[in-house]
Amino acid sequence: MARIIILDPIAQEGLDMLARTRGIEHEVRTGLKGEALKKALVEFDGAICRSGVTLGGDVLEGNRRLRAIARAGVGTDNIDKEAATRLGIVVMNTPTGNTLSTAEHTFTLMLALSRRVAEAYGALLKGKWDRKTYMGTQLADKTLGIVGLGRIGQEVAKRAQAFQMRVFGYDPFLSAEQAAKLGITRVEKVRDMLPHVDYLTVHTPLTPETTNLIDAEAIKLMKPGVRLINAARGGIYNEAALVEGLKSGKLGGVALDVFVEEPNTTSPLLGMPNVLCTPHLGASTEEAQTQVAVEAVELLINYFTKGEVRHAVNMAAIDPKTLEAIRGYLDLAYRLGLLMSQWHLEGASACHLIYRGELAKKNTRLVTAAFCAGLLERALEEDVNIVNAELLLRERGIQLTEESRSEPGAFSSSMSAEVTSGQGGKFVASGTLFGNDMPRLIRLGDFRLEAYLDGNLLVFTHNDVPGIIGTVGTIFGNHRVNIAQMSVGRTAPGGAAIGVLNLDALPPPAALAEVSSHPHISSVRVIELPIAGLLPTWLQA
Repeated sequence: MARIIILDPIAQEGLDMLARTRGIEHEVRTGLKGEALKKALVEFDGAICRSGVTLGGDVLEGNRRLRAIARAGVGTDNIDKEAATRLGIVVMNTPTGNTLSTAEHTFTLMLALSRRVAEAYGALLKGKWDRKTYMGTQLADKTLGIVGLGRIGQEVAKRAQAFQMRVFGYDPFLSAEQAAKLGITRVEKVRDMLPHVDYLTVHTPLTPETTNLIDAEAIKLMKPGVRLINAARGGIYNEAALVEGLKSGKLGGVALDVFVEEPNTTSPLLGMPNVLCTPHLGASTEEAQTQVAVEAVELLINYFTKGEVRHAVNMAAIDPKTLEAIRGYLDLAYRLGLLMSQWHLEGASACHLIYRGELAKKNTRLVTAAFCAGLLERALEEDVNIVNAELLLRERGIQLTEESRSEPGAFSSSMSAEVTSGQGGKFVASGTLFGNDMPRLIRLGDFRLEAYLDGNLLVFTHNDVPGIIGTVGTIFGNHRVNIAQMSVGRTAPGGAAIGVLNLDALPPPAALAEVSSHPHISSVRVIELPIAGLLPTWLQA
């Protein structure tokens, strides 16, 4: 039974959904910090948080139980995603739940700033009826610049157009064709729009690229009287530059819902004329809080009951339909990785994966991650899964590449792994899937064969001479080791050959010694794989 901890207050609707779900237990423990938080997290499989708790590397360190974190909201700045990834913890957010609320709040700030609503109301409270001082500006026929045209940015654009505003936009992932469909004039760089806009709003995460995106130099490019709005992340606008821009009269107004440091009641912007600030209220509507709570709960329920990964910020998304379609290939890749790690992995420097046929059209990124998980599982003390495997592989200096080929080859779908050692040796293994869930080994080194990828394997290379297979069978029979399956491959009659035996039990050292001593057998290696049908825990539904 999966156990979920709720670390911040969430809407009752989300808690009720958890209570109704069979196979899941939950506890609400809010206000945890430091060691208390660290100790609590090791008791649970999943966690739900908002922005109140900080899940840093210090509290996640050494956690081998936690498998998923759901953030009830968009931002995941309070979660150490690198630490979570290294521990194999999926981090998911709820990017759609507060879209409309944040877009509406952005427009609220824009309108209130334009009409100086807060200042006028403040004057009224002091007994002043002053219409001249608080002359406003209408939005119609003005130009709005939007940085970041994701869900929220697009919703803001729709509302601006309804107010008869012209809209300029920047987003590196929005095509000119899509921008045209949205009625947005797309620019190649943020600074290209700055001389033309009367209002500017930002809807991007805080990254090294967006930190101080609008600074003193950017403000110099703007027309006098421009108004700036930020309901995204503190730090995108340089707050010191905003203060100077207001003092000089270059900026006509600033409206902020977010700050670099929060909570914030000491910013020099507070109290300045033509400034409107709110305490991070973008998602603070009853509807948004209910929606993000329900979405966060659904993310964890679907993860623990169906294996679905959606809205993940540290791995590729997996929906149940996709997972079911590639589950067999994930198992195949994982087993190939395990095989390669036991066959020849010493001093690996590079790994190249090749996907052929129908498999090349599927989510090969996940398949690659599954291979990496198998490759590293026996080598590392920490738990390895498809979330952290690729990161752990690259951290060890192993170069990882993949390629896809649409032509099927001998099978409708197959994959090959080429592992290069530090000494330049290259070791190759290929596999395919029979039916939906029967992984098969179809190549090992230069040899083509067809072997079961499960249980205890004995791989031995030998000269292709009569009697080898019979001799090996006799040796194992004498040691009471049953052979379940057998496959052989060779390069040419009388040349080099390989044998792969599936054994019901691990052979004793004496049996291996007898096989190795045969004059025509050049190498012997035992490889341990899961039994048929046994999936790794991270792949089980």
